[in-house]
Amino acid sequence: MNNKRINTFLIKFSNEIGLSELPLFRGAVIAATEQSNVLFHNHKEDNFRYQYPLIQYKRIRGKAALFCIGEGTDAIGEYFAKMSMPLRIGEREEEMQIEWTRAGTTLVQVWEEKFAYYCNKLLPLNQENYKRYQESESIIERYEMIERSIVGQILSFAKGMGIFFDKPVKVKLLDVSEPRMYRYKNIKLMGFDVRFKANVSLPDYIGLGKNVSLGFGTVTRVRESKHNKQDYETERTDI
Repeated sequence: MNNKRINTFLIKFSNEIGLSELPLFRGAVIAATEQSNVLFHNHKEDNFRYQYPLIQYKRIRGKAALFCIGEGTDAIGEYFAKMSMPLRIGEREEEMQIEWTRAGTTLVQVWEEKFAYYCNKLLPLNQENYKRYQESESIIERYEMIERSIVGQILSFAKGMGIFFDKPVKVKLLDVSEPRMYRYKNIKLMGFDVRFKANVSLPDYIGLGKNVSLGFGTVTRVRESKHNKQDYETERTDI
C-alpha cells in the first residue's frame, strides 16, 4: 500500500501539567484504563510492543493532551468510560476537564510538491550519529544528517501505519534550533526544534523520532496566512 487515509483524534484538557509530569500523566491514564489495552502503554505481557505508538501523551501550551492515531482513535473510548475518576498525577489528584477535541483524516502519501512542517523537540540522532554530529565541523554535513534522520523517521511512521511508499521520500531542512539536552530515564538525549519541507502529507500532531509517546518530535503543518507569512494553523506543542 503506497497511501492510506489515517484518522486522528486530539484531546486537549484544561488541566495544566508540568514539563516533568508527562510520564506521570501517562502512568495515570494507564492506571485509569487498568492496562486493559496495550495501545495505552505499548507493553505486552512479557515484551515491548515494537511498533509506532498509536496513543501519545503531550503537553500543549502547558496543558495535558492525548493524541490518538489509527486504531488508537477507537481505543480512546476506554479512557472516556473511566473519565468520572480523577487521575493521580504524582502526589495530586486531577479531575480532568476537556478544553477541546479535534478529529481529522489525512491522506498520507508522496506528492510532487513539498509541504512545510514544524517539529518540536525532535530527537533525531542515535548514539553513533550523535558522536558523528559532535565531531563534524561542517554545518552542511550536520544538516544532512538530520535530513536523513527525518526521512528515516517518516518511513518508520509510515511502516507503523501499514504504508509503504513506491516513490522516494525527500526532505529539505529549513531551520534548526541550537541543540538542547533532555534527560529521559537518566539518559541524556540531544534535541532540536526544526522546520523542514517534505514531499509527504503528514497528519498534524504525529510524533517523529525517539520518545514520541511522551510528546517529543511533535509535527504540525506550517501554512501560508492571508498576509503571505508562514503561520501555524494548529497550536504548537510545548513539552
